[in-house]
Amino acid sequence: MSENGSFANCCEAGGWAVRPGWLGTGSAQSSRTPRPPWVAPALSVVLIVTTAVDVVGNLLVILSVLRNRKLRNAGNLFLVSLALADLVVALYPYPLILVAIFYDGWALGEEHCKASAFVMGLSVIGSVFNITAIAINRYCYICHSVAYHRICRRWHTPLHICLVWLLTVVALLPNFFVGSLEYDPRIYSCTFIQTASTQYTAAVVVIHFLLPIAVVSFCYLRIWVLVLQARRKAKPESTLCLRPSDLRSFLTMFVVFVIFAICWAPLNCIGLAVAINPQEMAPQIPEGLFVTSYLLAYFNSCLNAIVYGLLNQNFRREYKRILLALWNPRHCIQDSSKGSHAEGLQSPAPPIVGVQHQADAL
Repeated sequence: MSENGSFANCCEAGGWAVRPGWLGTGSAQSSRTPRPPWVAPALSVVLIVTTAVDVVGNLLVILSVLRNRKLRNAGNLFLVSLALADLVVALYPYPLILVAIFYDGWALGEEHCKASAFVMGLSVIGSVFNITAIAINRYCYICHSVAYHRICRRWHTPLHICLVWLLTVVALLPNFFVGSLEYDPRIYSCTFIQTASTQYTAAVVVIHFLLPIAVVSFCYLRIWVLVLQARRKAKPESTLCLRPSDLRSFLTMFVVFVIFAICWAPLNCIGLAVAINPQEMAPQIPEGLFVTSYLLAYFNSCLNAIVYGLLNQNFRREYKRILLALWNPRHCIQDSSKGSHAEGLQSPAPPIVGVQHQADAL
């Protein structure tokens, strides 16, 4: 059978969670069992809410950095990059999934399927790599501040962001050779098929999730140790340069990292289990667990903008200004930078004070 014919059979599965020739999770029973009735309504609600909050929230993040001179620093470019990674899924893949739910199957052709899965991968891996780059940047800025201020320049941040996205695209290219971007009727989505190649799935989980999680954990653990030492005045001879705004920014990005890890851990654990022993593990994983893990992963894309608004008063203030300007356009003439303090991921700045004074400031 031709590839297009196989794809058509897959997409016409409708309410039956089955894809010909695929040993996907739960496939031993999915060929006989209809898709759970709660999947379509639950997925629709999650996607509609996530898409709305995702678009509004991440546009607010981008506009806040562009409008406010105090937020328009080199470090906050990472947040814009992360916001773009979250935004792209709300503009293309999520609406296509809603169309698939409406038609009870994929009706948009294989080209849109591949493109949708590719954009989904760009968002996920781009988010992972951006979060990792932010953690490494904060680690160097706080733990090796002297070298950081001596070596780093403002133009380095855009260069690092371009490198992050280049690595993201390179990381996605093997999917086209493995044939792992296909439609999965259980979640109405064109996505990464975990059983297309068990070796590749294991490599994806390790390189795109476990390794970045380990790197970010190490960076934030080292920062926490130095912060606690500063607060306890354990090393009065040190020259840790950490302002209160630096600590708030670090806490914000730490929360973003924890939320991302929580939202994506279930799906990656399932993928790793299936990759280790697909014949035995795949049929034993409940379809409800698989679908729920995807719902949780989808929901993550709208959370970062909320975290910034809750934990960073400059972003919160700028959100209000933008929304008020949209409600009453006359107010948008005023400069939004008035009354703001430079906060966020700060660009290189000279050392402020020693650890003894800063421990009291924190």
